[in-house]
Amino acid sequence: MIRPLQKNDINTAAAIHAEAFPRQKNSVQWLACALRAYPRNLCYVVEVDSEIVGYIIWAQKSGFRHDTVLELEQIAVLKNWQNKGLGQSLIEQSLIQIKAQLALNDACVKTILISTRIDNHAQQLYRKVLGAEVEATISGLYSADEVLMIARDIWSL
Repeated sequence: MIRPLQKNDINTAAAIHAEAFPRQKNSVQWLACALRAYPRNLCYVVEVDSEIVGYIIWAQKSGFRHDTVLELEQIAVLKNWQNKGLGQSLIEQSLIQIKAQLALNDACVKTILISTRIDNHAQQLYRKVLGAEVEATISGLYSADEVLMIARDIWSL
């Protein structure tokens, strides 16, 4: 089940963050800040048998606009739950919920931006699910070279 992240989910999601992003610090604070930034940030979790096993953070970029640019800011699934389609479900099902929410404000998703390490295997997931393609590479941005991926024409998703 994919549902919005709630305040009482933060500690569980923070443990997932810490496992997935070991170079990043203060996982509880990071996710609490992301949640407080609603509706700029839109945060969701995936549950299996009532256990949270992953999360996703989307960010609306450059103001609230009719043609919304979303950034897939972060996605993580516990290692023992990876390769089971949960990342794909997180993206697809949270996007359905986001599109419905945006429609209430007469807005729609125009483009999706993703920034990820050049060696991140999740690029395959972003291509498959969103049709995202690498548009630029930035040397040494974080811990390694980073690619910017853009998904255009996502209305049909």
